[in-house]
Amino acid sequence: MHYPTDSTLLGDGVRVLTRTMQGASSALGDQSGRIRNRLRSVTRRVLIIGYEARSPKTRDAMVKSYRKLMATTRAVLRDATTMVRRLGQRVRTASPQVQPRLQRAQDRLQELWPLVQRVVDQTRARLLGGDTHVVDKVLSIFEPHTETIRKGKISKPNEFGKLVTIQESEHQIITAYDVHAKRPADVTLWTAALDRHQAIFGRAPDLAAGDRGFSSATNERTATDRGVRRVVLPHRGPKSPARRAYERQRWFRRGQRWRVGCEGRISVLKRRHGLDRCRYHGEDGMHRWVGLGVIANNLVSTATFSKARAAA
Repeated sequence: MHYPTDSTLLGDGVRVLTRTMQGASSALGDQSGRIRNRLRSVTRRVLIIGYEARSPKTRDAMVKSYRKLMATTRAVLRDATTMVRRLGQRVRTASPQVQPRLQRAQDRLQELWPLVQRVVDQTRARLLGGDTHVVDKVLSIFEPHTETIRKGKISKPNEFGKLVTIQESEHQIITAYDVHAKRPADVTLWTAALDRHQAIFGRAPDLAAGDRGFSSATNERTATDRGVRRVVLPHRGPKSPARRAYERQRWFRRGQRWRVGCEGRISVLKRRHGLDRCRYHGEDGMHRWVGLGVIANNLVSTATFSKARAAA
C-alpha cells in the first residue's frame, strides 16, 4: 500500500460524502442538483497540490491550495450535518421500502463525518503547526484501521496495513495466527504463543524458536518453566563467552536455521496466498483474508507432505 497524502485523503473524504448525500437526496425525492457537487473543483485542487509539492519553491502556493481544499471539505461537512438532521426527521415517517435506504445513508454519514474531520485536523496540524506525528493518524478513508508499520529497511522504511504474526510447526504447517489491532512489541508475544501451542496440542513444544525481537531472559525462563526442552532465542547485544558457547551448540544453530526458514513461509503467504494485499474491507475482512490464506497454505503443505510420505 502506498503512502496516502493529506490532499488525497481530503479528496476521498469529499468524494464519499458527496456520493452518499446524493444517494440520500435521491431517496428523499429531492430535485436533481440539490446537493452541491464539488468533486470537479476538489479533484483539480488535489492535482494542483501534487504538482506544487514537487518543489520547495512552490510551498507557499501549496499551503494556499491546501487552505482552499480544507475550506471546501469543511463546507461538505456542513452539508453532511444538515443531511443527517434531515434523514433523522424523515427516517421515522418514510415508507417501509425507502426507510432502510435512508437509515443506511444516515449511518454512513455519521460514520464518515468524524473520520473526515480528523483528516482536516491532521492536515491543519501538519501544514500550519509542523506536527507530523499526529496520534491515531488517518491513513485511509475507506480502511481507517490501517497503521504505519516501521520496517527499518532502506528500500522500504514503512509499510501500511496490519501486523500479522504466525506460528509454524513441522512440515510447514501454520498452527496459529493473529492479526493485531495495534502493533505490539515482539517480546510481549512470546508467552501468548507458548500458551496457544499448549492449548492446541496439550503439551509444550520440544523446541521453540524466535528471532532477536523475542529474546529476553524472562522469555527464556517462561519457556523452560512451561516444559520447552530447547529454547532458541538469540541474545541481543554483547554476549559473554558462556552465552557464545551456548549459542554455538549444534541444536541451537539447527533451531536458528529452522527459524530462518520460517521467513520463507511468510514470503509464500504473500506471493502464493495473497497476504501481500487484503482484498476484503474492514477489520473483519482482514481477519477472514488472512485466515483463508493460512488454510490454503496448510492444505498445500499437507498435500505435499502426504505425497512425499506415500512415495517413500
